Amino acid sequence: MSDQNKTANFADYRFALPQYIIPHHFISRLTLIVTRIKIKWFKNLIINWVIKRYKVDISEAVDEDINVYKNFNQFFTRPLKPSVRPIAEGDNILCCPVDGAVSQVGEIKDDTIFQAKGHNYSAKTLLGGYDDIAEPFKQGKFATLYLSPRDYHRIHMPVTATLKHMVYVPGRLFSVNPSTARVIPNVFARNERVIALFDTQFGAMAMVLVGALNVACIETVWQGVVTPPHKQPIHRWVYDQDEDIVLNKGAEMGRFNMGSTVICLFENSNLKINDAFIANAPIQMGQAFLSL
Repeated sequence: MSDQNKTANFADYRFALPQYIIPHHFISRLTLIVTRIKIKWFKNLIINWVIKRYKVDISEAVDEDINVYKNFNQFFTRPLKPSVRPIAEGDNILCCPVDGAVSQVGEIKDDTIFQAKGHNYSAKTLLGGYDDIAEPFKQGKFATLYLSPRDYHRIHMPVTATLKHMVYVPGRLFSVNPSTARVIPNVFARNERVIALFDTQFGAMAMVLVGALNVACIETVWQGVVTPPHKQPIHRWVYDQDEDIVLNKGAEMGRFNMGSTVICLFENSNLKINDAFIANAPIQMGQAFLSL
């Protein structure tokens, strides 16, 4: 049985419930400061601990020498050698945008997305409450992709697309691991997030970059750092034809400075999800994701 189809147990509640009272943004701001400390012995200590604790394959990185990285965040968002993440070819193939694991994947039914056993949430709420943005996805497809500390933390384009909107939604910073998803309702739609809306040859596509505890910074290639600072209220950017921001399949579109979750929404309900993309399955950026 997948983690998402399990019933929450005592350990899940013990991990998740204290998150209601801890100061999410204060802790995450401290994380931002610590991960940018440039003292060599200190940042190397953290880097070596993470490599050992999470079994990070540093041989995949462009720079395998940890001394090259000025601080831990540079290591965490390290670029990989292109040869280790080939992009799935084919005009009818969409590639996976991240390294990590599948949390959940499937159909959006009447605006409803499956989170975990006993918990669903609204696509419209996830997308900031905008009717015009949410409408195309009411009967589409979705994939929730979780990035752990060991994973590559740059986010890439599944398909060549034109940017139409970006939305910043303020919110909490609950953890987004399976234990939290089983306990806290609407966790992805409650957390701070950055939403990018695209036009593609397959119809509308949304990429939702969900913040989480210790995720101190989210950025995109066209805007730079979007958060922090943590803003109020919701903010929306509209990109008209004069700007014409086009990102090619496989190109970087953003990154997490510390790890979290990406939720992809697709308007086209005829897209077929790769059989390998099932709950808990490990995934790599560039592999075949969906097809038409």
